Amino acid sequence: MTAAAIEAKEKLLFDGPEWTFETMQRTYDGIEEIALNDLGLDTYPNQIEIISAEQMLDAYAANGLPLMYQHWSFGKHFVHEETMYRKGFTSLAYEIVINSNPCISYNMEENSMSLQALVMAHAAFGHNHFFKNNYLFRQWSDASGVLDYIAFAKSYIAKCEERYGADSVEEILDAGHALMSHGVFRYHRPLTPTADEREARRKEREQFEQVGLLEYWTDSLVGAKAIEDANQADERERRRALQLPEENLLYFVEKYAVKLDAWQREVLRIIRTLSQYLYPQRQTKVINEGCACFVHYYIMTELRRRGLITESAFMEMLHHHTNVIAQPDFDDPRFGGINPYALGFAMMTDIQRICRDPTDEDRAWFPEFAGNPDWRSVLRDAWANYRDESFILQFLSPKVIRDFRFFSIEDDAGKPELEVTQIHDSAGYREMRRQIAESYSLSRLEPDIQVVDADLRGSRELKLVYQSHDGIELHPAARDAVLTHLERLWGYDVSLTTADAKAAD
Repeated sequence: MTAAAIEAKEKLLFDGPEWTFETMQRTYDGIEEIALNDLGLDTYPNQIEIISAEQMLDAYAANGLPLMYQHWSFGKHFVHEETMYRKGFTSLAYEIVINSNPCISYNMEENSMSLQALVMAHAAFGHNHFFKNNYLFRQWSDASGVLDYIAFAKSYIAKCEERYGADSVEEILDAGHALMSHGVFRYHRPLTPTADEREARRKEREQFEQVGLLEYWTDSLVGAKAIEDANQADERERRRALQLPEENLLYFVEKYAVKLDAWQREVLRIIRTLSQYLYPQRQTKVINEGCACFVHYYIMTELRRRGLITESAFMEMLHHHTNVIAQPDFDDPRFGGINPYALGFAMMTDIQRICRDPTDEDRAWFPEFAGNPDWRSVLRDAWANYRDESFILQFLSPKVIRDFRFFSIEDDAGKPELEVTQIHDSAGYREMRRQIAESYSLSRLEPDIQVVDADLRGSRELKLVYQSHDGIELHPAARDAVLTHLERLWGYDVSLTTADAKAAD
């Protein structure tokens, strides 16, 4: 072996598939240098943990959160995922990353060293940077307090099971989970108390159990004056006193349901707090995964360019990377819609291309950044200030539309044939971009159901309205099941009517 070959070998961060904690640390340091000093990423401190396949499945089952409280649905999810994995129908994720400070990444112990490097670049720096800097996560989640809160939630629910019985607690959890997607504030930021403030409020709420339910309800939850105003005023004034309409169903039930005990309210508060924490993730799948994929691809490519990993390690990385960003054709058995990893990565690399080597088409569509030599700042700005819907609407280019062979069709049951409504021309690109962006809007993906009235002194009926988009109705069986859970929590009748959103506008 020549002196140059020996020097190149000694320079490598790792050589071969086996990993040790020493090689993990050395590789992490090499990745960190590129992430921070080249890409300019800004991350939380990292905490990387090595777990087994079974532990990864367990993390799947509990929404990817550590120290999660127990519930039968998590076990059901675990059994399903394990069965699919053991039979070879699905594979496990390479990693799970927690939006927390420090940022926790779970790496599989079965991973090769090349895959461990890819995962660290992807999760510990790509996702980590996105969590810390994206406006949705900054506005709606508390990365510094989430781990302590999950630990409190697990302990509190376990104590409730000991004191009130597992069946009673499970009934509340079942109802809360059924309404979990309707347990978030979408249009105004909820207050985020400190851990000490949260504990003080919890103890204060528990004391109300000792003074009687009626006093608790009138004086503490609603306020005697608000109730009196609601009684004497007309319907509009009553709704104003109750601050209606209310989008957060769990919050309204927790605050006004007269038959709930203090511990039941606390359980509902735990469920909606966790739902609020997960809320930004439902809006950022494409841009978040696109960011992480771009970061790991750039870092691994740069490691190879600098001679810090071998050709074989780089080829293994490309194999895993290609699998992740593959977009199956519509007639492929694996097809499940647009792969968010594929679309996100394609858009990130396209932004880089438009900055480096723009065409006339690029300059016409993206005059703000076409030809900008600082493509890193353009990407960091996109990662910080957009969610899926707005990111696609702003940055999806005609080239990516052509690469994915997107087109638009109208499927009208009243017509014998499908109609192609948008093709690859200027108007078609803009309309397809709008339609694709709209498909990631939560207002289209999740039903808009709000509390519009509650007669607290009369029948105590809870009145809900569903805002229908494009004539889409709620699934009858799912609707009735969720309403049954809601009635169990509210303690009285619950009615649901449908209104057309366009007509309301």
